[in-house]
Amino acid sequence: MTSTPRREPAPKVERSDEEWRELLTPEEFAVLRRAGTERPFVGEYTDTETEGVYECRACGAELFRSSEKFHSHCGWPSFYDPADSDAVILRPDDSLGMRRVEVLCSSCHSHLGHVFEGEGYPTPTDQRYCINSISLRLVPPT
Repeated sequence: MTSTPRREPAPKVERSDEEWRELLTPEEFAVLRRAGTERPFVGEYTDTETEGVYECRACGAELFRSSEKFHSHCGWPSFYDPADSDAVILRPDDSLGMRRVEVLCSSCHSHLGHVFEGEGYPTPTDQRYCINSISLRLVPPT
């Protein structure tokens, strides 16, 4: 994969589990802080075409833009590139008996989803950032 996992810098936003639990719903906490996955095709942003910026639901950092969102029909919002190359951290994930690349918010290290490459989608990067809706907050332009 051309998106080479890199060494993780310390998070800019650090909170204890107790503080995260106070800020997030139990469902948000399970995905963002415990690397869970929401069920496919139920997320708030799976099929939305609203313009705007997608922020991390945990810390508010800008992650993706609607201009890089595409319909992959996989059940989760898909993007072909983050808003900024430093917006996310990519890390190897060998859970579930397979090799994947996990996507984390670079500001707070919350789990966002996974990135896949070489699936044949007609996007400029040939990548699919498969992101949990519950990890995001869409901010429309003002």
